[in-house]
Amino acid sequence: MRSIAQLILAGLFFSLAALPAKAEETALPFQFGGPFELVDHEGKPRTEKDFRGSFMLVYFGYTYCPDICPTDLFLMNQALEILGEDARKVQPLFISVDPGRDRPEILKEYVANFHPGLIGLTGSENQVRAAAKAYRVHRVKVPQPDEGEDDYLVNHSSLTYLMGPDGHFLSLIPHGTAPERMAEIIGKYISQGTAGS
Repeated sequence: MRSIAQLILAGLFFSLAALPAKAEETALPFQFGGPFELVDHEGKPRTEKDFRGSFMLVYFGYTYCPDICPTDLFLMNQALEILGEDARKVQPLFISVDPGRDRPEILKEYVANFHPGLIGLTGSENQVRAAAKAYRVHRVKVPQPDEGEDDYLVNHSSLTYLMGPDGHFLSLIPHGTAPERMAEIIGKYISQGTAGS
């Protein structure tokens, strides 16, 4: 089984060169987000109310993800660095879609590779399912032939959700969005003092 460091390096090597330079905001006919009850990477119970007052960057993924997740988390990290002092107004969250393997101690090791403020969240299957449903996240376990029971992939939506300080949805940021564009989108809402819709 590959180590976390190997997964991250492989993902960045194969994915960064193909990233689009710009992502456009798109008006959507429905909203994302809602209540959740999860556990953070320190084992502390968390709900969406814990992050009120901060903009949230919410990303669903899993620690065994071979490429997409580490790439997007790396880009998120870069965007927050570009924001400078304004990054203090943003709480990045990594919600696992693989609660069977992503226990708090595994998440703690994983999120340490990215932004220092990144909080990893997991929970029971029912808790994760409810959070994924609220954000309209698609996830499907894909067994790998000739591998062990714990060796599988999880196909999942690869989007970053920008939520306002009141917890309401603001913007959807696609996979592979350049950090400069991501910082531009976030910075626009911060400068407007947007509370959500």
